[in-house]
Amino acid sequence: MSLQHGRPYLAIPGPSVIPDRVLNAMHRAAPNIYHGELVEMVPGLMRDLKSVARTRAGHAAIYIANGHGAWEAAVANVFSPGDRALVLATGRFAHGWAEIARRMGVGIEVIDFGKRAPVDLARVAEALAADRAHAYKAVMLVQVDTSTSVRNDIKGLRGVLDDLDHPALLMVDCIACLACDAFEMDDWGVDVMVAACQKGLMTPPGLGFVFYSDKADAARETARCVTHYWDWRPRSDPSEFYQYFDGTAPTHHLYGLRAALDMIGEEGLDAVWRRHAVIAQAVWAAFETWGQEGPIQLNIADPALRSHAVTSVRAGGPEGTALRTWVEEKAGLTLGIGLGMAERGDPAWHHFFRVGHMGHVNAHMIMGALGAIEAGMVACGLRFAPGGLGAAAGVLARA
Repeated sequence: MSLQHGRPYLAIPGPSVIPDRVLNAMHRAAPNIYHGELVEMVPGLMRDLKSVARTRAGHAAIYIANGHGAWEAAVANVFSPGDRALVLATGRFAHGWAEIARRMGVGIEVIDFGKRAPVDLARVAEALAADRAHAYKAVMLVQVDTSTSVRNDIKGLRGVLDDLDHPALLMVDCIACLACDAFEMDDWGVDVMVAACQKGLMTPPGLGFVFYSDKADAARETARCVTHYWDWRPRSDPSEFYQYFDGTAPTHHLYGLRAALDMIGEEGLDAVWRRHAVIAQAVWAAFETWGQEGPIQLNIADPALRSHAVTSVRAGGPEGTALRTWVEEKAGLTLGIGLGMAERGDPAWHHFFRVGHMGHVNAHMIMGALGAIEAGMVACGLRFAPGGLGAAAGVLARA
């Protein structure tokens, strides 16, 4: 017998839960793409996107693409073949961005900090200090790696660049965490930030975003990787409406995104960040309690270094896959695979899973997910200490 019949809960780290309000906004006939409501809506949408990125001076471009497309767009607009970049890896996704840049002719040096730790700013300072010729055109990293759930110190990294008077652009991937973890593009001195619509922005996958500073746009002057489609200038300052998208607008995605941004604006971005912090702390409290006996561990030991958008869990054995299978088939809850923690075919691939808690998530949803996980641990014979649900409930009650 299955108990999954009812509304399913997709608790993977993106695509996230899509609010009914977003779905309803998209459930409409196709609009006129030449004048009228859609054309009038987009300038305000661009303004509100920049507000979520916390940039007043920066620019924004929308691409009909996923996060990988946003990666390529960012690379195309600042690099020429033969340029060099320093990539700081704390999981799978910085390596992915590095590979796209490498295929576009950029010379990449990667400092890999492993899968359980953030960027070590002292090591980065050493690498940048050794770059006396300022060969690195950019330093690239993710704020939150979706595979490991580590959160990096972007403000601290800007401090390192400034202390060394290094001119490299600071390029940050916020795909996993925009509108979940605090991010301040202007105040932290970020030159390029990439994001996508399907996580904290609660819209079906299909839109990628690049936010960029005047300094980054100056690099665009000599960038020889840029092509007609990826050029961010017409998209951020179009003379005609179609240039926002280099062609036909992604009409229904824009209506959905408009609704999502309205929801964020009504709640208030600071309140959105706080809600994500409390829900994340409830998830951590449950797993930390369960892990007092048995193999369960949070991948990132220090709470100060964990994302508020996603939590990566080490099950200690093949029970990770068994648990994911049970909660999906029996309880209607989908957890994330342990992406990038081990290669497929390696038995260790089954030892990990992830809980996404980003976007349209509230207290009863996360308590329901945690309750299903505890039932699954019992069903799968995974040893754990009692009291996890009570610990999570305590966090929520205190908030």
